Amino acid sequence: MIEVTIPLRTQDEAILVLGPYDRYAKLLRQSLDIELYTRGGNLLIKGIDGDVEEARRRIEHLLGKVRKGRTLSLDKVESILLEASSNQNGTGTEGTNSSTSSDRDGSPRSGTAALPRENSHAAGIKNMRTRGVEPRSQNQRRYLEAIEKNNLVFGVGAAGTGKTFLAVAAALRAMRSGLCRRLIITRPVVEAGEHLGFLPGDFQAKLDPYMRPVYDALSNLMRFEDLAQLEDAGIIEIAPLAFMRGRTLSNAFVILDEAQNTSPAQMKMFLTRLGEGSRMVVTGDPSQSDLGEGERNGLMDAVRRLRGFEGISVVEFDIRDIVRHPLVAQIVRAYEGPAPAARTRDESNSTD
Repeated sequence: MIEVTIPLRTQDEAILVLGPYDRYAKLLRQSLDIELYTRGGNLLIKGIDGDVEEARRRIEHLLGKVRKGRTLSLDKVESILLEASSNQNGTGTEGTNSSTSSDRDGSPRSGTAALPRENSHAAGIKNMRTRGVEPRSQNQRRYLEAIEKNNLVFGVGAAGTGKTFLAVAAALRAMRSGLCRRLIITRPVVEAGEHLGFLPGDFQAKLDPYMRPVYDALSNLMRFEDLAQLEDAGIIEIAPLAFMRGRTLSNAFVILDEAQNTSPAQMKMFLTRLGEGSRMVVTGDPSQSDLGEGERNGLMDAVRRLRGFEGISVVEFDIRDIVRHPLVAQIVRAYEGPAPAARTRDESNSTD
């Protein structure tokens, strides 16, 4: 076992090498038998001799390009650190093979060996236009900061506080920044106190009424044509919670909406879908559960179990965070108090 130190000039170099949410560091640890971390402004690599030297070669190769003023795409950075194009690049070091030279943006020049290029999916994300969103309360600000810093965030509280809307806005921002490759939004399909019976139409038509609030949030944040294009390409996926079973959700921003309508078993199933390079946001209002009487609430059960864990944050909203119509706060406050006493028949008649 050996340990080598690579001096870093700026914090941006550490972020570049470790990757968004430490993605590249995790992938390097998987492909090479090493430990990779920062300490005192330096990058430390520890592990088996050959793997440490290989990791150092890749990292110094990347830093050399950046320090020469090269502008690299995320795909190019990943290809250097993970040797995605090592078979095409020969030794993988710059300047040893003219056929592997590339332009400043990391794309290959004509007549050269192909490097990983931005595909149509990535181009669709890059070209989408999204509406800027600013927090309107201290809790909303804390919520957005928690989403940036943690792998799992619970947004719990009253209706109209922006839990889902801000989560979707954060997800779109993460996609545009290259921090995740797709957005998955899911919610349990539970009737809100009514028995709707048979719904006409195909399978998608039957689901649309349950998923409409999610589409409303997306439509407020991006153009319809962008949403349709990204959904057709599978970059944005909106699906019932049952469709998450058995999947591993990697490199994705995943939102579970209306989580107060999950059982503990469903919540456990969902949370254990978290894959490499992904983030999860779980939103819900415990006071508006549509579960049957006596059924345990999966949202609050998860909050009680997981609060305080590293990488997990719980943000609780209250009436002061409501950003819908001003009457909504009054309505929520009225329903939080005791129900008014029923009027007798004689009282009703006397006021007619």
